[in-house]
Amino acid sequence: MELIPGLPDDVARDCLVRVVHRQFSTVVSVCKAWRTELDLPEFHRRRKLTCNTQKLVVMAQARVDRKEDSKVVKYRVSPVYRLTLVEPDTGDWCDLPPIPGFSDGLPMFCQVVSVGSDIVVLGGLDPATWEVSGSVFVFNFVSAAWRRGSSMPAVRRSFFGCASDSDRMVFVVGGHDGEKNALRSGIAYDVRKDEWVPLPNMARERDECKAVFHSGKLHVIGGYCTEMQGRFEKNTEVFDFATWKWNDMQDNFLETAMCPRTCTSGDDGMYMCHAGDVLALKGTMWQAIAKLPCDVSNIAFVETWQGKLLVIGSAGFGEPHMAYVLDLQKYRWTKMGTPEQYSGHVQSGCYLEI
Repeated sequence: MELIPGLPDDVARDCLVRVVHRQFSTVVSVCKAWRTELDLPEFHRRRKLTCNTQKLVVMAQARVDRKEDSKVVKYRVSPVYRLTLVEPDTGDWCDLPPIPGFSDGLPMFCQVVSVGSDIVVLGGLDPATWEVSGSVFVFNFVSAAWRRGSSMPAVRRSFFGCASDSDRMVFVVGGHDGEKNALRSGIAYDVRKDEWVPLPNMARERDECKAVFHSGKLHVIGGYCTEMQGRFEKNTEVFDFATWKWNDMQDNFLETAMCPRTCTSGDDGMYMCHAGDVLALKGTMWQAIAKLPCDVSNIAFVETWQGKLLVIGSAGFGEPHMAYVLDLQKYRWTKMGTPEQYSGHVQSGCYLEI
């Protein structure tokens, strides 16, 4: 059976790869052959080869309320978070469908990562009961539907580090348990198999650490042990999948003891925002490469892709959040249009290509 009657299948595939992500769910509902085609890894490889992928950033972002009878914008003291999507190339913003059972808001402090054409939302605090959740939800862009994954096993942890290899695995490390004890343990989630496997323990307890996947290895940055209680450390350690061991402990990875949440990984290295600057890791030293725009000095979210750095932040507490993109070759900022309803705080997010 031909994919499109009257056309060779190669030509039909050239048509299908040009479909934008918002139309995927409509396309797969047309016929079984089209659904099969869009589910194939070859479909996504063809989109990349023909430069038809779409660059997307998905974020857990606070809702912003506008009073109907005025121009007053309200930034909630206790924000309700939803998943928002922005296309950096076009500046288009939209909402993703709510997770089933969470129409009144995402779990507070949940983590959002991308795996292939899926978005995975893990953990957090139930917005109604404030109980720690081990829930896992997966959104597939092809079907535009959510499915529930296997819950995180063993201890219920919060404020953990979380990163993805962008292919099939999600890594959860550190955080603290219900008694506020910092954790050394880690677990890995295979999204395709819907299975969790344990990782070896880290050398140190790491509450509120930052996990990034860089150069084929999992880097866990900073955090603090139980006795330190919020006093961050400067060290890092790296998990090597070839040996299935933690190694490369570096005691002074960060120049100062600080919260590492703005650390992120790019194709050419690591970046972070600190004290009004964008810093790049050059060898073993962090070097300032650009000044932050004044209206994003209070950083909420940082992400990289293809030589670009997205920074979302505000000028201060209660102020609207703005988005800027830094060209990492020319060190030039471009302000991204941010509609008022998408100017709320961002607690986590990720980048993916569809």
